[in-house]
Amino acid sequence: MKPGKRNLITDVPGLTVGQAHDSRARTGVTVILPETPTIASVDVRGGGPGTRETDALGLFGTVDEIHGLVLSGGSAFGLDAATGVQSWLRERNVGFYVGDARVPIVPGAILFDLLNGGVKNAPIAPTYAQLARTACDDAGAIFALGTAGAGYGATTARHAGGLGSASVDIGAGVIVGALAAVNPVGCVSVRSDAPNVWAAPFEQGLEFSSDQWPDPCVAPEAEPPLKGGRDTATAGQNTTLCIVATNARLTKRQCARLAIMAQTGLARAISPVHTPLDGDLVFALSTATADGPEHPGDLARIGAHAANALARAITRGVCEAGRNDDPEWPGDLAWRNRFALA
Repeated sequence: MKPGKRNLITDVPGLTVGQAHDSRARTGVTVILPETPTIASVDVRGGGPGTRETDALGLFGTVDEIHGLVLSGGSAFGLDAATGVQSWLRERNVGFYVGDARVPIVPGAILFDLLNGGVKNAPIAPTYAQLARTACDDAGAIFALGTAGAGYGATTARHAGGLGSASVDIGAGVIVGALAAVNPVGCVSVRSDAPNVWAAPFEQGLEFSSDQWPDPCVAPEAEPPLKGGRDTATAGQNTTLCIVATNARLTKRQCARLAIMAQTGLARAISPVHTPLDGDLVFALSTATADGPEHPGDLARIGAHAANALARAITRGVCEAGRNDDPEWPGDLAWRNRFALA
C-alpha cells in the first residue's frame, strides 16, 4: 500500500479541511467540511471526553448525515467552535431538511490546552466560534500539520503535541485517510533520549521527518510516561481527537465498526492510551464516492488500513510540531527542535 497523493485525509474525495489558530492564546480549531452530506459515527474510549452532537451519530439516531465536523482546543470553551461552523453552513443553506428549515448537523470534540501559557481570557483571546468561521473560510485540500489548528497548543508527556494526518490508497478506487489532534497524557516516543516512536513499523517513506531511527527493538523506559507525573496527572487535561474517513460507501453501522477498528491506531502510536485521564475518541466518515464492501472481510480490510493510517497521523502530528510562526511555542518541547531535525 502507498499513501495518497497528498498523504492527508483530504485524499479521500469529497473532504476539505480548514484551520485557524491564535498564537497569543496558543489554541486553535480544525474543521472538516464534506462537499455533500456524509454518513458518520463515533467511538469513545477515553475516560474524560468533551463532545457535542455525538448522540446524533449513534446507531439509534434518526439523522444519518453530518454537514461538518469540528476538533478544537479550549476544553469546554472550545465546544462553541461547532456553533461557528453551524452558523457558517446555515448562511450557505446547508443542513438537514426539517420542513422549510435547514439544520446543519455539526458534531465536535475538544481537547485541553488551557495551561500551556497562552493568554486565554477575553477580550484578548478570540472566541472559538470566530476561529471556526475563519477555519471554514480557509477550507481546502492542503492544510498545515504539527503546531496548527486544534493541535496548536497540544502537548504530550515528553514533547509538544500537534495536528497530524495520513492516507493510504488501498486499490479499486478506495482511499482511507486519518487526521488527529494529539494531546495525550502519554507519549508517542519509546524513550525520552532518542527519536524512536512506537509507530515506527508503520511509517511510509520519511513521513516522521527522520531517516535516523534507532533500533526499533530498543527497550522502553521502565516507567510509562504520564503528563504531569503519576501522582499529579489530572483527568480532563488530555485527549487525542481522531477522524478516519474513506470514500467507500458505508452505512452508519459500518462507520461505527470502522471507528472501533481505528482505535487500534491509537494503541500503536501512544503509550499509555485510553486512560481515565484522556478523552480519546475516533470519528469515522464515509463520503460514498466509491463502491462499498461486499462482505464483512472487505470492511475488515478497510478498518485495518484505517488503524495503520491513524497511527501514522498521530505520530506525524508530534514529529511535525514546531513548524509555526511563534519562536517561543512550542520551543524545546517540539520534537524537531529536541532532536535537531530539519
